Amino acid sequence: MQDGQLSSRERVRLALAHQETDRIPIAMVCSGINEPARSEFEEYVHSKGLGNLESYLDSLLDITTVAPRYSGPCLEPGSDIWGVKRKPVSYGVGSYDEIYHYPLADAVSMDRLVQHSWPSADWYDYTVLPERIAAAHTGGQRCIMVSNGNIFETSWYMRGFEQMFMDLAINPELALGIMGRVTDFYVEYFQRILAAAKGEVDLVFTADDIGGQNGLLMSLQMWELFIKPYHVRLNAAIHEHGARVIYHSDGGIMDAVAGLIDMKIDVLQALQFDATGMDAVQLKALYGDRLSFQGGVSVQKTLPFGTPDQVCEEVEHLISTLGRNGGYILGPSHCIQAGTPPENIYAMFETARSFYPHHNNVRTST
Repeated sequence: MQDGQLSSRERVRLALAHQETDRIPIAMVCSGINEPARSEFEEYVHSKGLGNLESYLDSLLDITTVAPRYSGPCLEPGSDIWGVKRKPVSYGVGSYDEIYHYPLADAVSMDRLVQHSWPSADWYDYTVLPERIAAAHTGGQRCIMVSNGNIFETSWYMRGFEQMFMDLAINPELALGIMGRVTDFYVEYFQRILAAAKGEVDLVFTADDIGGQNGLLMSLQMWELFIKPYHVRLNAAIHEHGARVIYHSDGGIMDAVAGLIDMKIDVLQALQFDATGMDAVQLKALYGDRLSFQGGVSVQKTLPFGTPDQVCEEVEHLISTLGRNGGYILGPSHCIQAGTPPENIYAMFETARSFYPHHNNVRTST
């Protein structure tokens, strides 16, 4: 850390306390750079004399993720702890891992849930966390995040997307039985992580995509009744240990933001402003005093199809709007996709590094 420059942890903490910082915090939360865009960007970074991609990103990103060590039963290739199985599906130049086996797809009664092999928080070794956190702080204090509390998504991964929505409508006992067990796991899992970390974890990543391109995936009333209460419980357990909740949802979710605040999230993540109804100015005006934000740079339009100047313009708009008086961490709205020009990715990072129009009450470390 250079003299007068905040550490990453200080920078993020100040931003989340709604104070302006030396520069906008930058993070790749629920994100990444997909191939071949990643390889092309790595070549671009090297061509500009900036070293390798890892060191370049290390100089920019303020949030890093740690996790306990998995020590549970051996998992089949492509399987996760819930019994969900995935296989790669090509998109031409790369692939995504898509679900092909939903272990609770055949459930018709609560008896099936009793028979299912549910994961245990005992399947993880939490004693490794202090060492892993110390390693993450090498070269400067980072904001430490753990993940991934996606209650509704984990549930439909086991049941099937369409079937889970049908359950909510005609067999809610089964749907709630699944979500209750998933919540039990995540509550204990995060409580044990946070206890082992002894105050060193700043953010807990939780998620549930409740929005699509044109609005909510379900009625607001259905979300309030069936899904929100489980996140209320999880968020309370996280806050008991002094960590903040960063919550991810794609899509047009403006109608649910007030409810998300009510269920005690601290940071709203993704910010898909290409979705219907999503507006940065309105978000900040309506909720900026009670909520922080992360993400926002378009991976649907600006990054893949814009010019570097257009990327710069969007980044400056987001920082000027969402970052006014703090409360914003910049990043892409999701994974940067194949075909994204490397100069656009570079423009996003370098604009965020250098552009900060508000310097009132900026505190720097001594």
